[in-house]
Amino acid sequence: MPPVISKMDFSHSNLFGYIEDLQELTIIERPVRRSLKTPEEIERLTVDEELSDIERAVYLLSSGQDIQGTSVVVNLPVLMRQNPAETLRRVLPKLREVLHVAGVEMQLTAAVSFLTVLQEESVSIHTYSHSFLHIILQNLEHRDAGVSNAWLETLLVVIEALPKETVRHEILNPLVSKAQLSQTLQSRLVSCKIMGKVANKFETHIIKREVLPLVKSLCQDVEYEVRTCMCRQLEHVARGIGTELTKTVVLPELVELARDEGSSVRLAAFETLVNLLDMFDADDRSQTVLPLVKSFCEKSFKADESILVSLSFHLGKLCNGLYGIFTPEQHLRFLEFYKKLSTLGLQQENGHNDNQLHLQTLEQEKKYISVRKNCAYNFPAMIVFVDPKNFNLELYSIFFCLCHDPEVPVRYTMAISFFEVAKLLNSDVYTIHKELVTLLQDESLEVLDALVGHLPEILELMTNGGENNGSESKLLSIPDLIPALTTAEQRAATSLKWRTHEKLLQKYACLPHIISSDQIYYRFLHRMLTIILTNNVLPVQKAAARTLCVYLRYNRKQEQRHEVIQKLIEQLGQGKSYWNRLRFLDTCEFIMELFSKSFFCKYFFLPVLELTHDPVANVRMKLCCLLPKVKSTLKIPTDKHLLQQLELCIRKLLCQEKDKDVLTIVKRTVLELDRMEISVDAFQKRFYENDLLDQEKERQEHLLLEMEQLEKEKQKNEGRSTNINDKMFEKKRRDSKTSSVLAKSINLSVSGSSSGTSAGKEEKKSKLVRSQSFSTQVLHPKYSNIDKCPNKSSAAGYTSSASGMGKSCMLSFSDDSFRTHSTGNSGNAAFPSSSSRNLFNSADQKNNGNKEGQSRKMSM
Repeated sequence: MPPVISKMDFSHSNLFGYIEDLQELTIIERPVRRSLKTPEEIERLTVDEELSDIERAVYLLSSGQDIQGTSVVVNLPVLMRQNPAETLRRVLPKLREVLHVAGVEMQLTAAVSFLTVLQEESVSIHTYSHSFLHIILQNLEHRDAGVSNAWLETLLVVIEALPKETVRHEILNPLVSKAQLSQTLQSRLVSCKIMGKVANKFETHIIKREVLPLVKSLCQDVEYEVRTCMCRQLEHVARGIGTELTKTVVLPELVELARDEGSSVRLAAFETLVNLLDMFDADDRSQTVLPLVKSFCEKSFKADESILVSLSFHLGKLCNGLYGIFTPEQHLRFLEFYKKLSTLGLQQENGHNDNQLHLQTLEQEKKYISVRKNCAYNFPAMIVFVDPKNFNLELYSIFFCLCHDPEVPVRYTMAISFFEVAKLLNSDVYTIHKELVTLLQDESLEVLDALVGHLPEILELMTNGGENNGSESKLLSIPDLIPALTTAEQRAATSLKWRTHEKLLQKYACLPHIISSDQIYYRFLHRMLTIILTNNVLPVQKAAARTLCVYLRYNRKQEQRHEVIQKLIEQLGQGKSYWNRLRFLDTCEFIMELFSKSFFCKYFFLPVLELTHDPVANVRMKLCCLLPKVKSTLKIPTDKHLLQQLELCIRKLLCQEKDKDVLTIVKRTVLELDRMEISVDAFQKRFYENDLLDQEKERQEHLLLEMEQLEKEKQKNEGRSTNINDKMFEKKRRDSKTSSVLAKSINLSVSGSSSGTSAGKEEKKSKLVRSQSFSTQVLHPKYSNIDKCPNKSSAAGYTSSASGMGKSCMLSFSDDSFRTHSTGNSGNAAFPSSSSRNLFNSADQKNNGNKEGQSRKMSM
């Protein structure tokens, strides 16, 4: 039973009842702070306009509010450029006083401004160290950690520019006291980072005498944060002191820190060991580093999972760094360890059932996802580790799992590294074509965007079968590639991420070098035209227009090219929407870029000039901006009539244009056109490079026409050879039959009388004449039906094939001129020779049948 809905009663008596109920609702008003300033605040913020920039800065730092002082600090680099002497004498001392009591915002702004002054080199480095360095050092130990780090970053950059003596006296000598245990934790952390920076500044003996004792003491600090920070700086120290001191001083410290009780210290020691592998010799790697790495790998799954993410990130670098000292057993062991990490956290891992897996926390799941992502990042390095020849046997299963991982970050990383994998596999690249199709069809657009970045290079590698392989194209074994490409484009088109769609369309311009012209025509070219007509995003439309022009440039059939050109002119250039007409002008720009000048003048010059009469001002305005490029496509005296048309259109625009903006652009365009020089048919020195490039484009266009003609002739020759072979076979078969029949008739005639023989001969002659007349009566109506065939293409194909090879070439070109208008029958009209061959085969079969009938009658 449906619920009963009570209707509100808006009668006079009830209406006042509702109003009373509403009046009972109390609206709580909250005090809102207005952005308007009080007169007193305005008075305090007012500054005399007659003050100079330096005087205003000093006044605001002395008696202004914090926001005004911050504005002075922001403007400090400008003051240093305009008047450095007065700024250093008056503004900087005042700023030093203010920074002692300044807030966090002013402190952070000052650190950035001081660094900008150094980078702009407004003053000499000596003046900078004398004026700015002391202020930086004073604020290093600010109570706010963010402020202290900001000043420290500025100091580390300044150290690189300072002379050695200044660093030694102003920074290194005070560092001895700052690094003591009696100092604060923040002070000791700052000392660690400064140690790593100054280690590359001095000679080895100075570092050994003054820096290394401080490094050792900080590595043995009581606070694990200090030990971790100093451990990460050991890499910079080792680069500064060389391999000998690294082996005797740094390596023992790293070994001790690798056994530290703090997990963060052990992690820092492990990462520093991996980064310093190139500085250790074979003995150190095999006797010291390798045992440490093995213990890290063993503990990562048992007692110390905190190192698991870092271990998976550095595993590729680690395996290749220790490659020379691995035994076959150790090589296999590290490979199995990588495989285990690649499937970590997935269900049914290592053969376990779901019931045997314990419930994982959210933290563990995030950690496992990071581990698999790092394994995907290291996959190219692991291919080098196992040798690309062993990829199919050792790593393909892991590659398959990572490409089908349930988490998007893992598949995204695999998509980024797919090109590197394809390069390493070289001639065996065809083994990963299924994964390419899988990633193209991925549900996440982030994965698709990552893959598309190197899609042309990947497809080229798969087409050529690697760099050094001369075999046939392996793309023949990828039947799902074209559907995957079309699906990827459609999914990008239906999403809101238009930048991914634009990028995809730009990369699809490589397809003429990958797949055949017919496949592009039927699967991609019309889709590009649809995007231009229907999509609402301008960058996407332009990308589709340029890719369509590339497809048109490499199309190998003149009929298809004419059809596309006709659609561009009718649906874009003569379209009802002004937006389509604007896109037509964009497409014409791409045509001028990709095609020869003669091609543009032949098909697009006049349709472009017709837009001078467009009713929309924006279209005329864009056309006027395009006219200089249009004029540059002309050649004199060949295109003299087109030049006259162009001048006529410009005169009409000057005389009839009513829109002020368009008229302004027309006048500016006229001046530019007058200054232009038109190239002539012969080469000129001024236009030599452009003419040479245009000649190459024109040569390639003629080459496409010649290739198309050769393909047609080849098809006709193949049809003729098959017909000749069929006729020869039938003739041999008839000869064999007639010889056997004649043998039998000879035997009969020998046994019979002579009178019977003569009568039999007369009867055979009369039957032969009757059979020939019958066969001609049967064939004549057939030819009359062929001549009355309504299909122009088949009739043209028939006449051309009947008149011989020399005439067929001429007829095919004349045939293309009118076949472009019939777009509905383009598929049938593209192959006229095949229909003519079918007609000839049917006629030959009729003739052969009649001749067989004659032979049977002769035998009777």
